[in-house]
Amino acid sequence: MKYAELIQQFFERSNALQGYWNIYVVAIGGLVALSSFRQRRDLVKTVLVTVLFSFFAYKNLDAIHDVTVQRFATLQLIKESKPSDPDAADVKRVGEVLEPTLTLATPDYGGVLVGQLPRQ
Repeated sequence: MKYAELIQQFFERSNALQGYWNIYVVAIGGLVALSSFRQRRDLVKTVLVTVLFSFFAYKNLDAIHDVTVQRFATLQLIKESKPSDPDAADVKRVGEVLEPTLTLATPDYGGVLVGQLPRQ
């Protein structure tokens, strides 16, 4: 892949990751809204919604894991790539400025699970 394609892939994976987190927010917001409008408590519905949300959360977490692994791999390829285009000097200059900003939230997927912030 060309350097520009790798950069594009990195940002596409970042957008996909953001999309999966947005799905979580919408689902949780919907559950809160649903629970606030209930007139009486129903244990069966509560258990059913909890189980269904647990299945959803598990599958969404799996998708987040896959996208995170793809982002790690893409970032590694970006750092290892050596531009060989006719405009290699320009691409190298852009890479020198852009690459330090391409950081991941955590050095491993486990940090994504517990929400660690990047180390400075």
